Amino acid sequence: MSELFIRARRLSVLLLAMLLASCGGGGSSDTSAVTLKAVVVSPAEASIPMGTTQAFSATGEYSDGTSKPLTTEVTWSSSSSGATIVAATGVATGKSVGSETITATVGSVKGSAKLNIRAPYTSASGGVEHSLALQADGSLWAWGNNRLGQLGDGSMVDQVSPLLVGSIKTWSAVASGEYHNLALRTDGSLWTWGFNLNGQLGDGNFGAAAMRSVPFRIGTLTTWTAVAAGKNHTLALRKDGTLWAWGRNFDGQLGDGTKIDRTAPVQIGTGTIWTTITAGAHHSLARDKDGNLWSWGQNDSGQLGFATAALVPTKIEGGPWVALAAGEAHTLAIRADGALFSWGSNARGQLGDPGAGRSFPARVGQGSNWSAVVAGDLHSAAIKTDGTLWSWGANTDGQLGDGTVIDRNQPTAIGTSRDWVKLTAGAAHTMALRVDGSLSSWGRNASGQLGIGSTANALTPTAVK
Repeated sequence: MSELFIRARRLSVLLLAMLLASCGGGGSSDTSAVTLKAVVVSPAEASIPMGTTQAFSATGEYSDGTSKPLTTEVTWSSSSSGATIVAATGVATGKSVGSETITATVGSVKGSAKLNIRAPYTSASGGVEHSLALQADGSLWAWGNNRLGQLGDGSMVDQVSPLLVGSIKTWSAVASGEYHNLALRTDGSLWTWGFNLNGQLGDGNFGAAAMRSVPFRIGTLTTWTAVAAGKNHTLALRKDGTLWAWGRNFDGQLGDGTKIDRTAPVQIGTGTIWTTITAGAHHSLARDKDGNLWSWGQNDSGQLGFATAALVPTKIEGGPWVALAAGEAHTLAIRADGALFSWGSNARGQLGDPGAGRSFPARVGQGSNWSAVVAGDLHSAAIKTDGTLWSWGANTDGQLGDGTVIDRNQPTAIGTSRDWVKLTAGAAHTMALRVDGSLSSWGRNASGQLGIGSTANALTPTAVK
């Protein structure tokens, strides 16, 4: 048999085998490949303050029904310059207010998510179970308990995340009481809303039925410069340095020499010397232009800084003072040299030392680098000049932010960050601003007052949604 014949025979056998395979004979073979069908981006929608970052991730879904995380093979992009994103990692940074589409690309397959960029926060205020905040664009936001209209949106529905209040963007200052609020606009006008049982809204009315669920303007003046809210009373300053008060006055917290509730602003004294105000649950304080500190109202725990009762502003010894804060029955102040002082009730360590309560200012530690201080019902918090955050006092709901529910009777550092610039305290929750304008909150959250999207307490600083 010739070699040529053998080769021809082998070729015919091979062709026959191929023909049989194509007709289903001689066994079967699956030559299809597994391919990427979709890219899913997480989170599908995110919201961040301008200047902060959000990390995105991608998951691949394949033709065989499997899925797996995508890493090095992904290229990330943003729809415009409103956000920048690292192409290799998926970390986006908000650059301007608005909405961006974030896209993950693998070959010809793409997936996308939405990134909402908010204006940074500039200030915040905490009530008993609700919170308010202002953003840099002048917008007003509210969240938490709304059963008495204190969120200002016209409803009685609680909110666990920030809710935009109206469409006005000219708000400049806010203050929260137990269930009522005050706010100033850039034109110097004064607005109030929420509960009005004792006339704390200042609109001339009082009683449970007199509540307001949207901001209401008080008078026609455009000379208001500062506001403060106690439990059920209100303080305000005018451009001429005069002091005004209204609302509940059972303990003399208005400072007008009586114990009569007021339903409209009443001038306190005749002085034009006032520069700063703060209100505790049932007592009030003000700083004059020379740095002196004055107090009045309830004094059952020595929270006025002296032993006697006071129905009118009465000077506290010491100073000069640059910052002040009032809690349920305790008071804190920072002296011009940066030293921190406290007085009043110390039932839960809120004065910052292990001693008993007192009716006179006593120094907290030996540091002279305190820059800001706030007081909740039974806890206190402060920022040092190096940007570190400290807290002490009651911690049942995690309002100190140290990751525990253990009371502290001395200032305790919260984390290691050095970028804190402002803070505020509600009854049992705390909020603080960072240099980048992001807002964090922690503590009690039964009504969503932390603004973190749930009603679970937070034991450490957690970003407001």
